[in-house]
Amino acid sequence: MNALKVPARTIALFVLPCLLLYVCLVFVPIFFSMYNSTFDWNGIGVKKFVGLDNYTRLFTEDNVFWPAVRHTLMFAVFSMLEIPFALYLATLINRFVKKPNFFVTSYFVPVILSVVIIGQLWKTIYNPASLGGMLNQVLDALGLHSWTHAWLSDPDVAMYALYFVALWQYLGYHLLIQFTGISNIPTEIYEAAKIDGADGFKADWYITFPLVVPIFKISIILAFIGSLQSFDMIMVMTGGGPAHSTDVIATHMYNMSFMSSKFGYGSSIAMVLVAVCLIATVIINALFNQVEKKIG
Repeated sequence: MNALKVPARTIALFVLPCLLLYVCLVFVPIFFSMYNSTFDWNGIGVKKFVGLDNYTRLFTEDNVFWPAVRHTLMFAVFSMLEIPFALYLATLINRFVKKPNFFVTSYFVPVILSVVIIGQLWKTIYNPASLGGMLNQVLDALGLHSWTHAWLSDPDVAMYALYFVALWQYLGYHLLIQFTGISNIPTEIYEAAKIDGADGFKADWYITFPLVVPIFKISIILAFIGSLQSFDMIMVMTGGGPAHSTDVIATHMYNMSFMSSKFGYGSSIAMVLVAVCLIATVIINALFNQVEKKIG
């Protein structure tokens, strides 16, 4: 039976509304941010054209920007480290758990919680023992008093405390993605491999992991780009402090645009963030295309 051929005009007619909506919500704001980044503007008054001066100041004079870039990239790297663990955990659940939906759903619960709830929960956990902080109380009870910290007030450890919260919150998200990819692999492939002597971890190495590379790539891109855009959890828990030690690109952009009324300057930070996201996506896609070619 021949497949029904749909005219290109019909396809375009149905795609056009979504395409227009996407352009209006994504490309139009990017264009206006790029335009505004060339002005000295407080968001309300008269604009003063300054060309690329905002970018020059950003790269050469801003003492907060480069540490914020470093924090952002570290956030992205840490977020990707949990994806291999999520893949391994999904493999174990798929292999050993007869009714895995409960486990996967349990890990996914933090993802659906409000970021405000997550932030307030972990602020309470990280509080000093004198204020009821559970983490420090547990460390004291175990005789590890030297390990206790003012987790969100110490510039040396505050960012790492935030990394851990992000890893905890989004582990279930990547676990669900990886588990779905593994579940869609036909069981006949594993049965045929078992006959040839490939079972257990060997089957995972030669079958599971190569077949979920496209799914793995999706998780990597989502984790990396999502981390570059990290904002809400940091604002709830630290606001970028103490002493800018937890500032990332997005929080610095917010502070410049809305707290300091430097809207044009904040727009230049936004454009840098857009450029970093695009470059990261292209690089990750290129790397995984090479991996897929070698596997194929």
